[in-house]
Amino acid sequence: MNNSPEVKETYSMGSCFEDFLEEEGILAQVEATALKRVLAYQFEQAMKNANVSKAEMAKRMCTNEASVERIINSDSKSITLNTLAKAATALGMRLNITLEAHKNYA
Repeated sequence: MNNSPEVKETYSMGSCFEDFLEEEGILAQVEATALKRVLAYQFEQAMKNANVSKAEMAKRMCTNEASVERIINSDSKSITLNTLAKAATALGMRLNITLEAHKNYA
């Protein structure tokens, strides 16, 4: 039996974690890495759903397979918005990027 007083505090893990990352000066880097991973996954799934190979994707984009690999490789950081937009168009899609107010600066 635990005789210690019960402490009831509510924490918002996301908020605390974001605050920690911001204090460490790495919040923007972590968010950018997460965004790249999400985009890589989305492009990979869109290619799979459309039955488009890397070679076919490269042909549609008028580029090489190495460029396509950079799009679907979540660790690759050398990708431009122009390349992402071309990849989306090659899949019959549109790249949409939004700018949102940050909770600490709004």
